[in-house]
Amino acid sequence: MLQKIHALLERQFVRYVLVGGSAYVIEMAVILVALKAGTSNVLAVALSFWIGLTYSFILQKFFSFGDKRTHHKLLLKQAALVGCLVAFNFLFTIAVTAALQSILPAVVTRTLAIGATTLWNFYLYKTRIFKPAIID
Repeated sequence: MLQKIHALLERQFVRYVLVGGSAYVIEMAVILVALKAGTSNVLAVALSFWIGLTYSFILQKFFSFGDKRTHHKLLLKQAALVGCLVAFNFLFTIAVTAALQSILPAVVTRTLAIGATTLWNFYLYKTRIFKPAIID
């Protein structure tokens, strides 16, 4: 059994999904707590987005994609690339929430946005952001 788990964890996409799944749980908890505190759907989703992003980026870089490089010039390049991706993901997430908030709960709109962003984020992390030949 442990060998099967180890074999699964050797797969980059499995690690990516595990980190993303745990970030999802954290984000949903933030949404629920924020809504309970009286915030709007959009503010609750915005808060969950930034908390989940911070958690996810750190684990994706070091655990999922095994990018241990920490030279400041490289980190600045990666930060710029991730910043562009994050800006797009954030605007997409808020747009989805704003467009659907009258018919779907915030947890569902955030889940839909996560589904879409998960696909393009994996591709860009793997082929552009954390790929040594592209950044170095």
